[in-house]
Amino acid sequence: MRTRALIVVVLLLLAGCSAGGGDDGPVTLRFQSLAWQEESVRANKELVKEWNATHPDVKVEYVQGSWASVHDQLLTSFEGGEAPDIIHDASDDLADFAYGGYLADLTDLLPTRLKSDIPQRSWETTTFGDGVYGVPFLQEPRVLVANATWLKRSGVRIPTPEQPWSWAEFRKITEQLSGDGRYGVAWPLKEPVSATLNLSLSAGGQLFHRGADGKVTVRFEAGDEVVPRTIHDQVGTDHSASSTTLGSGSSDTLPGFFGGRYAMVPLGFSYRQQIVQQAPEGFDWQVLPAPAGADGLAQGVSPQTLSVAEDSRHRKEAVAFIDFLLRPKNMVRLALGDWMLPTGTQALADTALHTTKDDWATGTALAAYLRPAPAQSVRGYAEWKDKVATPAFQEYYSGAIGLDELRERLEEDGNLVLARYQR
Repeated sequence: MRTRALIVVVLLLLAGCSAGGGDDGPVTLRFQSLAWQEESVRANKELVKEWNATHPDVKVEYVQGSWASVHDQLLTSFEGGEAPDIIHDASDDLADFAYGGYLADLTDLLPTRLKSDIPQRSWETTTFGDGVYGVPFLQEPRVLVANATWLKRSGVRIPTPEQPWSWAEFRKITEQLSGDGRYGVAWPLKEPVSATLNLSLSAGGQLFHRGADGKVTVRFEAGDEVVPRTIHDQVGTDHSASSTTLGSGSSDTLPGFFGGRYAMVPLGFSYRQQIVQQAPEGFDWQVLPAPAGADGLAQGVSPQTLSVAEDSRHRKEAVAFIDFLLRPKNMVRLALGDWMLPTGTQALADTALHTTKDDWATGTALAAYLRPAPAQSVRGYAEWKDKVATPAFQEYYSGAIGLDELRERLEEDGNLVLARYQR
């Protein structure tokens, strides 16, 4: 009886060990996607179905995640040993997971085709230390979405990627467009930090400086002042920007934009989908490039990424699925579904992304100017942003503090936070 019982236990253990796929059955990979727009969800599910139809030995299970809770959800799943094999996230969320040992280093697993197709500047967003912990595949510039009829009637110069407005010209034009309860621009700055830092690259802003010892310090210098000063003066001096939208999210500004209250709204490129869906009939809108500074149209981005969990027992198969998902034609499908730009050079050249319809061509023309977000690899950035930078920028934009106090808080308070992560 003991022998028979022992055999039963061993068989049960073996069955448990093969649950995720093994020699006697197909490998099963869990792919957690954060796609949320109907077109994007459909594109992701279709690609999973196509993979499964042609790969009987490696099955992919689609798992729906949420941008709103992904960081905490992933942390819990990592700690509990239940992380999905393939993880959809954003590059600015990866640093702590990568340094914490939760993500697999993909350096020696990535196929040559994928490595060469995505530019090095994009790979920099997922490189931490000596490892690569994600594949950047979708990105979006921040653009100005404008009321085309309003701008045409005003007679202002319409900027193009070849001849953009400068930040000084942008300020003058928004003042010219304002009056009678209407504003040249509405800045939705409920989350002011990433917008400010990413746009500041155009003016030479860097804010985070890494020394020879590898440690990062905050220095708020001349290039970092241009964008915050412009927004501050539009709100408080020129009254060309609405003060009421400073605490709003991007979508919150659309009713006022459609209603003729604001001539322009700085938004992520993907917001065109909401505009197409929600704009009243006959409303004429257009996409303009964000203003340029000393460094031209450069701006920071944090691409969407695909990573593999360190605990995954099937890393090679997971990377093979990522490679399939990001073949040029498939990457185009994902980009169109999310109304964003692909990182891959072959996908970016697809004619579907160069049409005048919905101003795809304007956004695609900005792809070459996108750079890693300034805070991309800074450990402790999340705490610095939440506890120091967000309240400081909010108070500065509202006029509660001046530029000197903004600098002092970002640098002195900020460096105290970062120091704790760099001991």
